[in-house]
Amino acid sequence: MRLDLDANSFIPLRTIVAFDPIKNSYKTEQYILQDWPSFKSDTLDWYEQENGNITSFNFDEIPFFYVSAQRDITEDTKLKSSYLGKMLSKIKYSDQEIADIEIEIERLNKKTVDKSSILSGIKTSLKGLDSAMNNQGKGVEITPFTKKIRDLNKGMSIYYSDSDESFSMEYHGMGTRSWSSILTLRAFINLLDKNAKMDDRVFFPIIAIEEPESHLHPNAQKKLYRQMDEICGQKIISTHSPYIAACAELHQIRSFYKSTNLRVGNFENLKLSPEGIRKIKRQVISSRGEIFFSKLIIFFEGETEEQALPILFEKFFGYSPIELGVDFVGVGGYEGYLPFLNFAKQFNIPSVVISDADNIGIVNKVRQQFNTVYGDEETESKLVFLDHECDYERQLLVDGFQEEIRKAILSLNIYANKQHREKREPVDIEETQQLNDDALYSKMSSSKTQMAPAVAEQMLTSQKELPRAVKEIFEFIKATLSIEVEQK
Repeated sequence: MRLDLDANSFIPLRTIVAFDPIKNSYKTEQYILQDWPSFKSDTLDWYEQENGNITSFNFDEIPFFYVSAQRDITEDTKLKSSYLGKMLSKIKYSDQEIADIEIEIERLNKKTVDKSSILSGIKTSLKGLDSAMNNQGKGVEITPFTKKIRDLNKGMSIYYSDSDESFSMEYHGMGTRSWSSILTLRAFINLLDKNAKMDDRVFFPIIAIEEPESHLHPNAQKKLYRQMDEICGQKIISTHSPYIAACAELHQIRSFYKSTNLRVGNFENLKLSPEGIRKIKRQVISSRGEIFFSKLIIFFEGETEEQALPILFEKFFGYSPIELGVDFVGVGGYEGYLPFLNFAKQFNIPSVVISDADNIGIVNKVRQQFNTVYGDEETESKLVFLDHECDYERQLLVDGFQEEIRKAILSLNIYANKQHREKREPVDIEETQQLNDDALYSKMSSSKTQMAPAVAEQMLTSQKELPRAVKEIFEFIKATLSIEVEQK
């Protein structure tokens, strides 16, 4: 028994399961540690620290349950080794109850056969075996229903109805069948927990559930999470679902990020105030939960970059951002970077900030937020500013994309018919060519959601290089993710 800093008693246990290639099976070793190691020290991760002494501690009181991604309730009904099969095997009746139930089953079987000319005909035909085998007993029996209580699981079916009609589980989709399989585990653990309490025994199960979101609608995933959370014991859930992850508390989440080596991310080392936690939950996880699974995140202020950068990304790399695991995330203004940067830092996700430089106040505020999280070192994170006194629209003008902007303006014009186009288009072209930089800037700024992608599409066909800041962040992504880009 150990005491923590708050004088709470605890026993630090470690279980290591390793594959034995000689026996072609897994072996398990248990240890009682001398202390509970920190998640990450200055030199070692928790799993690299010493195991302590091997022990013969009785782990029956902390059993391990595993639910694979291939779960299926219809298969569970057929297997005695499944959690459902184990529960069915525990069904107990008195001898008298068994006799009464089996008499009822026998009557039901007889009635079913007698009322069917087909089943009666089969039974009559099969009686020919009696003479051949000199049978002195009852002879052939046809039992549409399970004859013996001990065979209950062999003929068991589960029906589910969401209307007046009910259908066997095998006719439902994989989502319902997968979900039902997890719920039978919950019922099994609840049964064991009840039995343990009756016997005044310790019972603390460890449950590993793989991809609970398989085949399920997002709303169903959230409901399933609550049901899993209600199961007693320690739950270890692996998921690629932003909806499942968003349901958990920040301190419960661990991310595994693999680059040159495997790293584990968590929020335990981040000293967040309740307000800081609330901001990450509300501004990051609730709205952009998919970035849990990003390989790299590009942060920016507003909607122009969100519309344009993915298009330019594809021009530079030859792949869409989704294919390379890159996410573009707007933070809603230059003061909103901090919770997003904290998120990326704690979960070991490389990130880039591309920021406007309209004035020195904006530059200082963005740099302060970045340095609060990352310090002055730019290893797997990078801060890139546009040119002095430039936002994204002004930067395009500074970099000489006036012609592409004019083409974008013309591409958005709508004409009622061919005659209207022939009459109006030459006038539009002439008027657009007369627009100076201030007028072009005004056009882009007043209609960002339309102009940003239109200008980016025109830049795809341009022979000009990308803007300096955009190219800088793309080069950083290329190096960080080791992406091979064909020279064009």
